Amino acid sequence: MNGLDLLGPGQRGLLIGGSWRDAEGGKRLDVIDPADGSVLTDVADGSIADAVDALDAAVDAQADWARTAPRQRGEILRTAFELITERADLFAHLMSLEMGKTVAEAKGEVAYGAEFFRWYAEEAVRIHGRWMQAPAGGSRLLTVKKPVGPCLFITPWNFPLAMGTRKIGPAIAAGCTMVVKPASQTPLTMLALAAVLEEAGLPAGVLNVVTTSHTGEFSETLQADSRLRKVSFTGSTGVGRVLVRQSADQLQRLSMELGGNAPFLVFEDADLDAAVDGAMVAKMRNMGEACTAANRFLVHASVAEEFADRLGKRMGTLTVGRGQDDGVDVGPLIDERAVESVSQLVTDAVHDGARVVCGGAAPDLAGYFYLPTVLLDVPADSEINVQEIFGPVAPITTFESEDDAVRLANDTEYGLASYVYTRDLARTIRLAEALEFGMVGVNTGLISNPAAPFGGVKSSGFGREGGFEGIEEYLETTYVALPAG
Repeated sequence: MNGLDLLGPGQRGLLIGGSWRDAEGGKRLDVIDPADGSVLTDVADGSIADAVDALDAAVDAQADWARTAPRQRGEILRTAFELITERADLFAHLMSLEMGKTVAEAKGEVAYGAEFFRWYAEEAVRIHGRWMQAPAGGSRLLTVKKPVGPCLFITPWNFPLAMGTRKIGPAIAAGCTMVVKPASQTPLTMLALAAVLEEAGLPAGVLNVVTTSHTGEFSETLQADSRLRKVSFTGSTGVGRVLVRQSADQLQRLSMELGGNAPFLVFEDADLDAAVDGAMVAKMRNMGEACTAANRFLVHASVAEEFADRLGKRMGTLTVGRGQDDGVDVGPLIDERAVESVSQLVTDAVHDGARVVCGGAAPDLAGYFYLPTVLLDVPADSEINVQEIFGPVAPITTFESEDDAVRLANDTEYGLASYVYTRDLARTIRLAEALEFGMVGVNTGLISNPAAPFGGVKSSGFGREGGFEGIEEYLETTYVALPAG
């Protein structure tokens, strides 16, 4: 099996206005295999002129696409869902090659990512306004939903399929055209996704994909253009702040899904078996390279040793290696810089007094690997509890009371995901209300669901993706005043 087979001749170029083409000047960008640092293939390295051409194409297609029947938009998404599902193994293999995650985990992402297309295929026909009599009588109030217009999507490398479908699905359903810039580390999956949408019947110019290494100039140029009406970004908080500032002159609509520092709270009454199972999911999904990954394990002092021992035994049995190999549980991190960052955080935590339960080092392997690691007795103010780890490391900090746990959990600029393990229903309700996060998982380590609104508060951004709420990000409301007679 070779996931590269998803890309036909010429489909490692730019997709602009329905045509696959080379970048200006024929420039190319290498795609690196994180398992050994070798070059997998290359793709077009688009210029700023290419970016403008892509926006031109999106603008030209917008009016016709907005007039397309909702059922037709939905059927295109439904067909794309079916095509992705049929080719799940190929998509999984392709993602594993360019990003590093295991093929088994990649298959999970394919199912999750494809579901956004099925969900929004069904939502396309449910866009509606309202009709009502004015409270004072004598007139009628009509509201109409309209597509926002041309969008810019900037997607990350860690979930190269799902972070695309989560944005593209509702945009297509709402009647918006778009320019997509995938992460330069993982462009192949997005190109394969674009090819599927073409095959599903998406008209030329609705989806335009520009792979490029000129990320900063790319976004700055397009955001300065008054024709661009919305930006959706998934990535770091630092870059998100730049994009928010750049949106100000044109007052563009924004969806920002930014960094996370998720607490994983384990109370003294928790089912420890369930808590360890949940920790393995919340921490080790995508090798810990997820904004929703459990970052800080806050465990009641009375059960911390036992929890650390159980978690360490589970983490210590995981096999590290190339994601496409049989029997591998943990693939490589995305690049050398990621390994260096994780290594430094662990070193600093140990210097601060943390104990290594398992792992704590990079294995002697080619590529960008780090051993699954559990740390106990991590001080609350250690840098590993402040920074997003983005790696397979579980630092455990203890607390003594519920108030203490809430204080520690909320002591971060971020507010994306959080996790709680307790058997006390009243406590669950208190915590759901007290925790300053956009999402709270109760006795579960997996919270992402296409039918649910995904997003955060504070420095984790704003706007929601998925669920009924997700399509509203791509719609404007027009109010029409009508006389009664």
